[in-house]
Amino acid sequence: MKITFLGAAKTVTGSCYLVETKSCKFLVDCGMFQGHSKEITLNQEPFPFDVSELSFILLTHAHIDHSGRIPKIYKDGFEGTVYATHATCDLCSIMLPDSGHIQEMEADWINRKRERAGKHAIEPLYTYQDAIDCISLFKGLNYGEAVKINDDVKVRFNDAGHILGSAMIEVWVTDRGDETKLVFSGDIGNRDIPILRDPSIIESADYLIMESTYGDRLHDDKNNRVDKFIDIVNEAVEKGGNVVIPSFAVGRTQEIIYDIHKKREQFEGKLERLLDIPVFIDSPLAISATEIFRKNLDCYDEEARQYIENGDNPLDFPGLQFTKTADESKELNNRKDSIIIISASGMCEAGRIKHHLKHNLWREDSTILFVGYQAIGTLGRKLVEGAKKVKLFGEEINVRAKIQSIDGFSGHADRDDLLSWVSRFNRKPKKIFIVHGEEEVMETFSELIKDKLGIETVIPDKGMSYVIGGGKVIQSMEKPEISYQFKRLAVIELLETMKEEFNELAEILKTDMKDEKEDFEIDEIRIKLRNLEKQMVDVLR
Repeated sequence: MKITFLGAAKTVTGSCYLVETKSCKFLVDCGMFQGHSKEITLNQEPFPFDVSELSFILLTHAHIDHSGRIPKIYKDGFEGTVYATHATCDLCSIMLPDSGHIQEMEADWINRKRERAGKHAIEPLYTYQDAIDCISLFKGLNYGEAVKINDDVKVRFNDAGHILGSAMIEVWVTDRGDETKLVFSGDIGNRDIPILRDPSIIESADYLIMESTYGDRLHDDKNNRVDKFIDIVNEAVEKGGNVVIPSFAVGRTQEIIYDIHKKREQFEGKLERLLDIPVFIDSPLAISATEIFRKNLDCYDEEARQYIENGDNPLDFPGLQFTKTADESKELNNRKDSIIIISASGMCEAGRIKHHLKHNLWREDSTILFVGYQAIGTLGRKLVEGAKKVKLFGEEINVRAKIQSIDGFSGHADRDDLLSWVSRFNRKPKKIFIVHGEEEVMETFSELIKDKLGIETVIPDKGMSYVIGGGKVIQSMEKPEISYQFKRLAVIELLETMKEEFNELAEILKTDMKDEKEDFEIDEIRIKLRNLEKQMVDVLR
C-alpha cells in the first residue's frame, strides 16, 4: 500500500491524500488550496494521477479546504462515489455550488482585465453547474457504522466534533493478505464547543494521519469566550461603532448564535444591552447552513437536544436578522446605529465580508473580531498580524478599527487537546504523519508527540509517497510527478516576498519622513528603484 500526500503537507489547506492498494486507488479529501498566490495556483494544476482510475473518495467534512476540488475532479472525469456523513452531504450540496459561483465570478473579473490587455479568456476552476452535478456522486454514511467499500477496504466514520457532520475516518486495508488500519483524523474539534458532541475516541491504529493546526498553542479564552465576546461588543457600542465578525458560514456562525442564546440569562446587565443590538447574519450560505443545522439533530450534543425538546430554538434569539439579498447587505453599511455583522468568508478572501471591511476598517470606533483560524497569506491573517494598510477592491484602506481575536470559538482542538486525543489510543500508532499545519507548528507538535508519547512521527512534503507494508514505512524514492513543482511557483513565491518587502520599505520611508536624512541616501534608493522598475518592465515584456 502506498500513501501520497498531495495537500495539507507543510501547509494548512488543500487536504488531499492518495491511497493506492493492489486492487484500487482512492482519495481521502479533495480540498482547495487557500492563502498565498503560490498556494492558490495549485488548484489549477492537473491531478497527478489518472482520474479515471480512482475508485472513490472519503470526505472528512464539508469545509472547502477539504472538499473544494471535488467539482474539479468530477469535471476532469471522476465517476466514483464520494462517501461522507449525511450532514456533510447536505452541507456540500450548498457549499460546493456556492464555491462554483465564486470561481465563475473570479474568472469573469480576471477575464475583463485580460480582454483589455488583448489576452485570451481563462476558464473558471469549475462552475456552479459542475458543483451541482457532482453532488449526485455523494453517498451518506452513519457515524459508527463499519462499511465494506470493496473486498479490500472497510471504513468507519466517527464524530470529529469540528463542524456539523465532520468525521475522523478509520480505514482497514487488506493488501497482499495483511490488514493495516489507517486513521485519518480530519480536523479535530474543540471539546465543549456549542451544539456539537466532543471528538470521538479511537481505540487503535497502525498508522495515523493527523492534523496539527493549533499544535503549538492553547486556547486560553475557551472557558470565558462568551464573557470576552460580550465585553468586546459593549466596548464597540459605547464608542458608537460596529462589530464585524468574519466567520465561516458553516460552524462558527451557528456556534456564536447558540452561545449568545444559551448565556442570555446569565449576564443580566451586560447581555440585556447586547440583545438590544441588531445582529445580522449576512451570508446566504450561512442562512442555508443554519437550516441544515436545524435538520441534523442527530449530530447535536445532549445540551442542545434538551433545548430543542423543550421547544426552544438554540439557533435564534431576539434581534437576530438574516440578510438574503445583495441590496439588504449593502444597506447595512448605510445604517447609523451600532450593529453586529457576521459574514463570510472567515478568512476575508471572498464574499460580502470584504465590503463590510471596506466600510469599517478605517473607522476607529469599529471592531473587527476574528473567531477562527487565519491561513498564511489571507487578508484575515494580515489583519490579525497588525497590517496598517490593506487593499480592497483596488483601494488602499487605512486600518484604524480595533482588531480582536477569540481563539475559544475555534473549531480546532488546541495543543493539549490534540495530545490528549492521541494519548487515549489503547493500541498506539506505529507512526504518525503530521499534516494540516504551518511548518514551524508541525515541527513543534512532532517533537511533543515524540517526547511525551514516545511515538515516531513523519512530516511529509507535498507529493511525497510512503510505502506501508510488513509493519514498516518506507519513503518512496520515486520523484513525484506533480506539475505544481514547476519553477513558476517559485517565481510566484519570490514575487509575494518582494511585495511584502516593498510595503515594508514604504512604511520605513514614511516613518522617516520627519528625520533629517542625507540627500544622497534618498537619491541612492530612488536610483535603485528606478533601475528595478525598468527590469520589471523588461520581465513583463
